[in-house]
Amino acid sequence: YIGSFCLMLKISESTHVLQPFLPSILDGLIHLAAQFSSEVLNLVMETLCIVCTVDPAFTASVENKICPFTIAIFLKYSNDPVVASLAQDIFKELAQIEACQDAMQMRLIPTLVSIMQAPADKIPAGLCATSIDILTTVVRNTKPPLSQLLICQAFPAVAQCSLHTDDHATMQNGGECLRAYISVALEQIAQWHDEQGHNGLWYVMQVVSQLLDPRTSEFTAAFVGRLVSTLISKAGSELGENLDQILRAILSKMQQAETLTVMQSLIMVFAHLVHSQLEPLLEFLCSLPGPTGKPALEFVMSEWMSRQHLFYGQYEGKVSSVALCKLLQHGINTDDKRLQDIRVKGEEIFNMEEGIRTRSKAAKNPERWTNIPLLVKILKLIINELSNAMEASSSRQTAAEWSQEESNDMWEDQEEEEEEEEEGLTGQLLSDILATNKYDDDYYEDDDEDDPDALKDPLYQIDLQAYLTNFLCQFAQQPCYAMFSDHLNENERRVLQTIGL
Repeated sequence: YIGSFCLMLKISESTHVLQPFLPSILDGLIHLAAQFSSEVLNLVMETLCIVCTVDPAFTASVENKICPFTIAIFLKYSNDPVVASLAQDIFKELAQIEACQDAMQMRLIPTLVSIMQAPADKIPAGLCATSIDILTTVVRNTKPPLSQLLICQAFPAVAQCSLHTDDHATMQNGGECLRAYISVALEQIAQWHDEQGHNGLWYVMQVVSQLLDPRTSEFTAAFVGRLVSTLISKAGSELGENLDQILRAILSKMQQAETLTVMQSLIMVFAHLVHSQLEPLLEFLCSLPGPTGKPALEFVMSEWMSRQHLFYGQYEGKVSSVALCKLLQHGINTDDKRLQDIRVKGEEIFNMEEGIRTRSKAAKNPERWTNIPLLVKILKLIINELSNAMEASSSRQTAAEWSQEESNDMWEDQEEEEEEEEEGLTGQLLSDILATNKYDDDYYEDDDEDDPDALKDPLYQIDLQAYLTNFLCQFAQQPCYAMFSDHLNENERRVLQTIGL
């Protein structure tokens, strides 16, 4: 109730009503936490986090109570992910209050550093990964320049920890923490040196190499694409030959990776480069042999094109879709043979007489696909992305139009509707259902919105439906469009008809 009351007063801008009671509320919460089980503790932590936001001046004055209490709870319940997450939220609020920053860091950072430097068998499982997560939160929410404590103690600790761990979660969280440092304080990281003369960027490169090492599990590379893309966008000119080294490592990892999450993470690096360095990217990929001996460009395009329709995440969807538009436009405008000569899988060829496809039938008759020009495939994928964006927009509109009266009537017809839904889903692929939800705001809770780097990218603000509609309308004016349209199937033509083509 206290948390809800605080939120209500914040919304109505009446928090001054609470100020005289804040000290006793805080003492009561800390007292409660000491008395009860973890269920009550969760409520206490949640409420404490809200209380921290009511009056920054008051919060700063009692940081010496809040911070030690939160550290103690975090250490005591380190194996409880809910408590750890709530502790992280409190540290986030404290980090955002400038008057709290120095004192909080003096208490918290040495604790986190000692955990990161401790032998793995001396601390509870998962504590190191969670500590790195908390450090990431502090870095992301601290106004630069970062303190000496964060640069000279915490940064080397997280870099060394990431390089010398066998734990996948610690490696992943370490990569995300270094991404936060690059995003918030690149110059400070580049200026810091260890005793051997290695600077912060050198350490980041070592961690990237480890995450992409063919000998490590592919799951360590699940977020490496974000780290590399941030590194390139922030420090591109300072990377020099290191950029070539990173891209070669990504190509090697792509040849081993099997899961969509990892492949998407790796392919997104090339999608970002299409936006910022298209010509150098094409030159680089053409200068390297791929796994079949043909240029690596063909390998990257083939892998990307076969997975684009499976990509998830609104931000990733926008980055990759706009990159496809840029590739197609470049291929047509410059008559680029490097792109025009590549052929990729088009659509699967089904044998209508085959009936149900069993394993034995699949073994005897492997999948067959049409073989089409790369640029045609790109057009087909752009149309598919437009279709997904339109469906998401339509479902948002429908949801907004539902009135309370209609939702009350739903109970009467629920069974009927469930039957209809089951019939409607029959024969629909999971990939189709997921693709439809790609641009649906309600499908993702806080996924992209939690990533400050995505939020800062102008691409995140793009209205993708409007962008793709405009692109396709302009593309339809090109002389080559007739040749492209011959390759379109019924569904693709139908989508184009909805935008007047």
